[in-house]
Amino acid sequence: MTYLQLAYFHLVTVIPAFLIGSYLLANQKGTRIHRALGKVYMILMLITALATLFMKAEVGPVLIGHFGYVHLFSLLVLYAVPSAYIAVRKGNIAKHKRSMMLLYVGAILIAGGFTFTPGRMMYDWFFA
Repeated sequence: MTYLQLAYFHLVTVIPAFLIGSYLLANQKGTRIHRALGKVYMILMLITALATLFMKAEVGPVLIGHFGYVHLFSLLVLYAVPSAYIAVRKGNIAKHKRSMMLLYVGAILIAGGFTFTPGRMMYDWFFA
């Protein structure tokens, strides 16, 4: 896949993840809809994180190979999603909540915010 195709694929997964994650944070926890949407959210986040691993860092320093600092957020997702899932399956709601907050704030809000900085594709699409 080309970089542009990967970028579109990433957007197709991360935009619904953002919307679902926002809904889940704002509404009652533990309901049937929360559990169902939570699974969809986790799957979308894993897919989007895996897709980003194939996208080379085009802005900022490169750490290893084609990976830049922004790829650290992909690793965050790959850690936080299984951690949150295992925690909730074991009944550790506090750990699940921490992992989900880390995932949403780190991988959606902070990483998403970086995509709107000068030199990045989203910045060019919205502000250039």
